Amino acid sequence: ATVLDFAYRIHSKIGNKCVGGRVNGKVVPMREELHSGDSVEIITQNNQTPKRDWLNIATTTKARSKIRLALKETQAKDGLFAKELLERRFKNKKIEIDESIMGHLIKKMGFKEVSDFYKQVADGKLDPNEIIDRYVELRNHQENHGKEHEARSAEEFEYENPEEELAHQSDDVLTIDRNLKGIDYQLAPCCHPIYGDKIFGFVTAGGGIKIHRTDCPNAPEMRRRFGYRVVRARWSGKGTSQYAITLRVIGNDDIGIISNITNIISKEEKILMRAINIDSHDGLFSGNLVVQLEDTTRLQSLIKKLKTVKGVKQVQRI
Repeated sequence: ATVLDFAYRIHSKIGNKCVGGRVNGKVVPMREELHSGDSVEIITQNNQTPKRDWLNIATTTKARSKIRLALKETQAKDGLFAKELLERRFKNKKIEIDESIMGHLIKKMGFKEVSDFYKQVADGKLDPNEIIDRYVELRNHQENHGKEHEARSAEEFEYENPEEELAHQSDDVLTIDRNLKGIDYQLAPCCHPIYGDKIFGFVTAGGGIKIHRTDCPNAPEMRRRFGYRVVRARWSGKGTSQYAITLRVIGNDDIGIISNITNIISKEEKILMRAINIDSHDGLFSGNLVVQLEDTTRLQSLIKKLKTVKGVKQVQRI
């Protein structure tokens, strides 16, 4: 292991700010190899940030994983800064941005990834004024050749698979674990992911990461508008945490049916009912059940059992 590996072993923030070390009293670079019995002190600087060539210095999987994640977060922040910069420039010129035209322009400029485009804007390699001029030119062309554009659009349609990012190599994946430290992440309240769900991470404006289900209602919009802020993610090991999820149950309005539903939940091992809210009208009831459980396996088993209750017409996760 190197000094850089040791820095990341202590903490991600120490690793990200590492500029070298002091081994047995001697100042050494971060690529210095450590040996058993060495006395090591990490030297840091507040203005230091992870570099891509650090991946060639680090030798441990843990350090490389943390470096990749830090690089991804930096890229996302740069992308957000660049996008906001462009939006301000467009607004100053009183030009409204059409995301479809902007996406077409980015591809026309030779960028396969939106994130690469915004990175060059952030690095000052692309002039915002030149981008605006090319955008206006493309927009005017499309407006003047609307029928042609419509005829082409069916041929040029590209299906955006929400699973696509998860299908790539797994060496750059954020692994979600209850013991994960050094990374500010939260489970998104819009889709309430639990262990076993297919998930992805979304880097927020504040630098934290929100974990969403891949079938989250907001996922298509996030991927379309902010693809550069999406992080591949997966669960680690076996689920041991408890997650709160809401089930929508619809059935015949009968007090006995509620009793049967609550009895099933109370008999399930490691499943707790936290709340129930029932509304009835026209001989039907609809209710939201909030239950706490460990993973999707238990969730699917519970849904299957609830559907067998006489009078229950529909059970779905919301």
